Amino acid sequence: MHGVRVELLLKQWESIGIAGGMIELPENPTNADYETLMVQKITQLKHAGFQCAAFGDIFLEDLRQYRERLLQAVNISAVFPIWQKNSQRLADELIDGGFKAIVVCINADLMDKSFVGRVFDRDFVNNLPQGIDPCGENGEFHTFCFDAPFFKHPVEFSVGETVLKEYRNSETRSQFWFCDLLPL
Repeated sequence: MHGVRVELLLKQWESIGIAGGMIELPENPTNADYETLMVQKITQLKHAGFQCAAFGDIFLEDLRQYRERLLQAVNISAVFPIWQKNSQRLADELIDGGFKAIVVCINADLMDKSFVGRVFDRDFVNNLPQGIDPCGENGEFHTFCFDAPFFKHPVEFSVGETVLKEYRNSETRSQFWFCDLLPL
């Protein structure tokens, strides 16, 4: 969904020391496709002993209720460890805490191309246009975390091509800039 290569996700999981579990979606999935695949994967995880799923949502109540409803269908608890934290304080805590991320996708309707491919640091946050959440909570941007205090080692990559993609549904048209990260 954020345009990050699978190889980098695998390297991230290895550096963190957790087993990965991916849900591969078709090219243009419907919401029904997503929900079916999600419930299938969560059911597999439940049979493997998992009891909950954690999400990084901060304040989107409708998204929280949606996730809780999906998980409730398979009797898995939803956990929201940063729920209702102040976005600016959370961004500061992440930066000060040694988390390193790169911006891999931005909503082109809200931000210009210069923001994609940048490191998520204080300079990035301080230069965000007015009204953009410092954590991208409203879908303004997405990041890939390549290093953190609990990583065994940083995930190495180089920044590749930047492309503009358009998504349409019956009611809306959205454009997003994506920055391709190339594994090293």
